[in-house]
Amino acid sequence: MTLFPKQIDFFEVFDRISENITKAAGLLVDFVVHFDDIEKRTKEIHEAEKEGDILTHEIMRQLNQTFITPIDREDLYALASRLDDVLDLIWGAVDRMMLFKIKEMMPKAVSMSKDLLLTTEVMQKAIHKLRKKHYSHVQEYCIEINRLENRIDRDFKEALAQLFDEMTDPILLIKWKEIYEHLEDASDKCEDVANILEAIILKYA
Repeated sequence: MTLFPKQIDFFEVFDRISENITKAAGLLVDFVVHFDDIEKRTKEIHEAEKEGDILTHEIMRQLNQTFITPIDREDLYALASRLDDVLDLIWGAVDRMMLFKIKEMMPKAVSMSKDLLLTTEVMQKAIHKLRKKHYSHVQEYCIEINRLENRIDRDFKEALAQLFDEMTDPILLIKWKEIYEHLEDASDKCEDVANILEAIILKYA
């Protein structure tokens, strides 16, 4: 028994990828909110990241073997790449917290993570609607992704300002700046996904 059929349904795999990203974002929220049982929570997020890699690699492999694709090949490549970036950055934020031996969670990391989860949930809905060719709904979800990205960006700027105003330990400041950057970059990649989805529906609506 193989994990994938010979004739791959690209949209079905994108559904699975986006669902897995939402799962990882939910685990991230649990991680930063509870900030306990660190080893177990970190392992769960890493497992989601590895699952995402498997799904992304399969899409890339199938794209190289499939002559006819449901939408333009370059759009499928771009969508798969950006979705993989989101998941990598979620894992990267958690990995940095472990690597840097963070002892106490920052409130802005919690709020940014919660908004990132909301963003991935909307992104998952948008990708599902793309599969159904409900393009007007996709457009609405893309607008919401952009709105949430702006909110996370504001939080990111406020978090940096707070770091430079209040953090007395320069090493800890550098550590948290990098963690915040990973969370904000993940949000940016979600916006990139929205832009790709909007470009796709412009072609096919």
